[in-house]
Amino acid sequence: MKHIISSHHITFDTIANILKSGVQIELGEEAKARIQKCRDYLDQKVDGSNQAHYGINTGFGSLYNKSISQNDLGQLQVNLMMSHACGIGDEVPEEIVRLMMFLKVQGLSYGNSGVQVETVQLLIDFLNYGIYPVVYEQGSLGASGDLSPLAHLSLPLIGMGEVRVNGEKLPGSRALENFGLKPVTLKSKEGLALLNGTQFMNAYGCWCILKAQQLEKAADLIGALSLDAFDGRIEPFHHLIHQIRPHAGQINTATRFRTILKGSELIDRPKTHVQDPYAFRCIPQVHGASKDAITYVSQIFFTEINSVTDNPTVFPDEELIISAGNFHGQPLALPLDFMAIAIAELGSISERRTYQLISGLRGLPSFLVANPGLDSGFMIPQYTAASIVSQSKQLCTPASVDSIVSSNGQEDHVSMGANAATKLYKVMLNTERILAIELMNAAQALEFRRPAKTSSMLESLIEAYRGEIKFLEKDRILYSDMQRSVEFIRSYPIEKIIH
Repeated sequence: MKHIISSHHITFDTIANILKSGVQIELGEEAKARIQKCRDYLDQKVDGSNQAHYGINTGFGSLYNKSISQNDLGQLQVNLMMSHACGIGDEVPEEIVRLMMFLKVQGLSYGNSGVQVETVQLLIDFLNYGIYPVVYEQGSLGASGDLSPLAHLSLPLIGMGEVRVNGEKLPGSRALENFGLKPVTLKSKEGLALLNGTQFMNAYGCWCILKAQQLEKAADLIGALSLDAFDGRIEPFHHLIHQIRPHAGQINTATRFRTILKGSELIDRPKTHVQDPYAFRCIPQVHGASKDAITYVSQIFFTEINSVTDNPTVFPDEELIISAGNFHGQPLALPLDFMAIAIAELGSISERRTYQLISGLRGLPSFLVANPGLDSGFMIPQYTAASIVSQSKQLCTPASVDSIVSSNGQEDHVSMGANAATKLYKVMLNTERILAIELMNAAQALEFRRPAKTSSMLESLIEAYRGEIKFLEKDRILYSDMQRSVEFIRSYPIEKIIH
């Protein structure tokens, strides 16, 4: 399978495809021509000129007023990469690093960055060979681009830093030797082009959007199972309710629940209760609002994945080199914070449904076990879900409202978008775990409604789930069941079932 880098817009389908192993990247001829044209213009503009161009023949940040001699322009870029590789903390997951590399290639290929074709090609070689630079989570302010993480990403291109190949950590120089690759000799501006940009925030955001698209479907499918197991009512999902408050996500959720529950004996039987708790009755409104937030964030990131975000920016046709602020992460920081809140809410309402299921209501036994008292049943998984929900609430404190002055006052407003991105990633994993716990409880509760059946779609879900996690007859160790439930959500073909 091959993806050719070109001027055409990439989509989230492209991003999902790049995440698959075995996909080979190729730099298209049109992209090569654009990159070379820009490099030729930059060489012609800078060689022998005394005109100051930020980061090309000057220092960086507050050192912009320091001139650099013609003979030192390459060393300036090497020094930039070495001095800015100041990341710390946990390593960035390999799949995020892969997206960072791809998005950097895509951004450089538009021909506004002044890099060499060889530099872009070496990044592509890394992708194709599975050479993943070691990048650290902490260090970016999300303003002058993701400087520190992108420095770690780029160091192996010049034979420095560290990489992972098949999970093994190697010096960047050794990886180049092992694969018969030559390090790049940086020319003017190249280090700055590699380090400036939003690819750290962008990669995390793209991964989280893809995960959110899966989780919102999982939340509907599992929520519908909980509703049926709780002996809930279908009326809150009636199409007339949502025609008079026609938010797109709300309409989508109600329609989906009617589809999922079609043919269920449980949902169609007479009810003795007039209405359900909010965690069931208001699913269209709550899930729907989160879906609308995901849609909004996706639109922002669609623009970003098709943008040039380094600085200065070179415009060969207009014969201009402009120093500006396309590296600033504010357009991403706000949506990243927004999506964290939206995804955390899917987890929050999920935990409430779990709580209702174990509470001994509507004919279900306390804690969903036949002999409560001797057996604690599903008492403690709800504790775990509540703990995770609380942590997600803490992680939803927005990063984007903060700013700390850096670079001796030159960089006086920063987005903190990198922190927003890494927090969102944790919220995504948290919500997936909360939904897995709800699935455990809903599947258990359904068995106490037998011989009545739910819908064919949900019966298929239960059949597949029971192939991995058995019904709880009496107390057993549950943490392994919880982890297998997470893995089940990841592997179950939800997107083929729910559109």
